[in-house]
Amino acid sequence: MSDDPVRIRIAGAHDAAVIAHIHLTSRSAAMPYLPPQPLSHAQVTAWVRDLVLKRCRTWMAVRGEEVLGYAALDGDVLDDLYLRPDFRRQGIGTLLLDEVKRHSPAGLSLRVFEQNTEARAFYARHGFTVLDRDDGSRNTENLPDLTLRWAPEA
Repeated sequence: MSDDPVRIRIAGAHDAAVIAHIHLTSRSAAMPYLPPQPLSHAQVTAWVRDLVLKRCRTWMAVRGEEVLGYAALDGDVLDDLYLRPDFRRQGIGTLLLDEVKRHSPAGLSLRVFEQNTEARAFYARHGFTVLDRDDGSRNTENLPDLTLRWAPEA
């Protein structure tokens, strides 16, 4: 492990494969209740490169050259915030979320699975409140989810 500080940088197309790896491993570790991922690493890499990185402002948490996590912001919606499983609970998610908040002066929304109690607690600690609940009909996993919202203090 490096003694270098964690820094946040903008992601580029050359980062697609590592972002895909973090996306797949984080979802698997943090949400074992999800259906098995039907897409290969190459397919998820293409999704990141061709959709996420073109549609979203995407930041990465890095230490030296090692990528620890990423966050993707689409307008005022946080689409993704994922960390490598071995770097959870070290303040890296907070660093990424703080960067996203800095770029969201009017506030920020996101969706989280109702079952994902760790993520819900993380977002609650960072000032997010529940706007609505859904039975799962609006996501591909068909799992109940919540819309959360953060608004900056006036």
